[in-house]
Amino acid sequence: MLIGEVARRSGVSTRMLRHYDSLGLVRPTGRTVGGYREYSTQDIRRIFHVESLRSLGLSLRQIGRALEDPGFAPSTLVGDLIRQTEDRLTREQELLDRLRAVDASAPGGWQGVLRIIELLRGLGSASPAHRQQAVLAPAEDVPLPLDLLAGAVLAEADPNVAGALRWALARAGGDGVASVASGLASADVDVRRRAVLAIAGFSGAEATALLTGALGDPDPAVRRNAALASGKRGETAAVPTLVRMVVEGTNDVEAAELLGTLSRDAGCAERVMSALTGELTAPAADAAVRIRLTQALAEMPPPLARDALRRLAGDADRDVALIAAALAGMLEERSHPPIP
Repeated sequence: MLIGEVARRSGVSTRMLRHYDSLGLVRPTGRTVGGYREYSTQDIRRIFHVESLRSLGLSLRQIGRALEDPGFAPSTLVGDLIRQTEDRLTREQELLDRLRAVDASAPGGWQGVLRIIELLRGLGSASPAHRQQAVLAPAEDVPLPLDLLAGAVLAEADPNVAGALRWALARAGGDGVASVASGLASADVDVRRRAVLAIAGFSGAEATALLTGALGDPDPAVRRNAALASGKRGETAAVPTLVRMVVEGTNDVEAAELLGTLSRDAGCAERVMSALTGELTAPAADAAVRIRLTQALAEMPPPLARDALRRLAGDADRDVALIAAALAGMLEERSHPPIP
């Protein structure tokens, strides 16, 4: 078969076939009377072998060695090709992400493109200071893409950089809540923790609903942050978690203050008081827990708090009794200040 026919049937150009011949990779076994290359069936089979190995990313030199050396073991070479391909795909994905980030920001000119590239490089820095500087640098009227900021927020481990990113996300405009909401469903607990902190920085019904839903998260830290944020919004669903925080001594002062604020609603006051007094009488409550609960009672509406503290002033635990009596007296003084 002449070279032109081989090229048509194999899909390999005549130029490449001649190149294979010059390298000794696929040499036609015959020549016509006129001196033209003539390929045998075996030659054509070798062409397909070469093309198959080229499809794996092998160089022509590597292909020649593989076809000529019967003892050549492919495992090492294939392993190298896998690693090289993975590295290339990583670089290509990084490029694709960079292009999408630039496209999402809809820059009005090349100055905007350069700003986004600068931000991407800064956020990719190994230095927390550089990452923080990148997000706090003047924006030059170029909006920061929400998806880029949200991804950085959910991935950032350094607390200072994370705070700067949350600040930037909250001020970036658009639907910032939706951009990080998916983080609450992540299997990675650290991502869920970052997501709930980011959502806490937004106002509105959507953010409140997400925070309320996060109260059922299996991770205590997610539940606590959701309770603090939703409690500040007046969500009574946070009460059980806030009470648990007082019991456990985690942000207990802040939790007690929020319980007091929520108790200003008459419909919630009895619920909070019942939860606190129930924990006080729990068999597993040790002295430190009961003291924290007693102190938390002082944050409740005075009429309810005074009665509960007066009862505790006669508690069998002397420390609890003394603290309760002191707090009851303090509330009494507030209610009936001395006449000058």
